[in-house]
Amino acid sequence: SMGHQHVLNRSTNDLERRLFEHNSGKSKSTNRYKPWRVIYTEEHPSEEEARLREKYLKSKNGRQFLKKEVFKE
Repeated sequence: SMGHQHVLNRSTNDLERRLFEHNSGKSKSTNRYKPWRVIYTEEHPSEEEARLREKYLKSKNGRQFLKKEVFKE
């Protein structure tokens, strides 16, 4: 989120709708950290593969990948 150091890691089939929902306050868990912006996306051929990748990115190794490759820390 902009202004906060929070990363939202979710699967969706409609990124624009999902971002609008988070920024309009429809999601209680992310409302206090708005505004959100997209800085990295991946596409996967199936929902199962997307869920597996999401699970990985939430793991210790996945968070390290994001810091190194996406945030360049």
